[in-house]
Amino acid sequence: MSQVHGKWVLITGATSGNGRACAEIFAKNGANLILTGRRSDRLESAQNILIEKYNVKVRAYSFDIREFNEAVKMANDLQSAEIIPDILINNAGLASGKDKIYQGLISDWEKMIDTNIKGLLYVTRAILPMMVENNEGHVVNIGSTAGHLVYPEGNVYNATKYAVKALNEAINLDLVGTNIRCCSIDPGACETEFSEVRFHGDKNKAAKVYEGYQPLKPEDIANAIFYVCNAPAHVNITNMVIYPTAQRSAYVWDKK
Repeated sequence: MSQVHGKWVLITGATSGNGRACAEIFAKNGANLILTGRRSDRLESAQNILIEKYNVKVRAYSFDIREFNEAVKMANDLQSAEIIPDILINNAGLASGKDKIYQGLISDWEKMIDTNIKGLLYVTRAILPMMVENNEGHVVNIGSTAGHLVYPEGNVYNATKYAVKALNEAINLDLVGTNIRCCSIDPGACETEFSEVRFHGDKNKAAKVYEGYQPLKPEDIANAIFYVCNAPAHVNITNMVIYPTAQRSAYVWDKK
């Protein structure tokens, strides 16, 4: 039996992409889910599908992780229900815009900083005290290869993912003396709604990002996260960098 069977897994940004794929693989292996997302219709649909398909418990909270008070409300509701998350997957994040620093939109910068850094912090601050009190669990932060190597016109997005890398290391240090493990999963090119969001809904421009090679799929990232969380209790995988085979860095590709 999987080590996650019967555990509660909290996944932010669970309505699409990597988050939705995580919900699928954990539910398939008997885990109960706490799903968050901004799009309430997608969230409700995912909740209903996963309950019916896998016969697991699923709680859904529709809110924007940029709102700390909403994260606290969720945490309070979970405490009232006597539910302590065993696994926290900080998946919600985005890129918005791809411009030179002197041409960037302040609104894009604020959206990325507030979501990728502050949102991760807000949810972690609201949930982690329960996990520490319980003295077990796993925190998984979704970073990016953009947090390892800066690329042209990535500027603020790169900065936010470098911050995630630093926070992941800091969380690990702060959890010394507990049984809680912490890992950053850092994907390269993965075909989700990521590029469509980055290019403000321009589907043609987004599609070109994934032309000429086989990118990662959300299921690849979900499988890696499941592997990390299913490792024996004495094993703490603190960072995993995942590229598609055709990509070896932000600059080195094999595109046909």
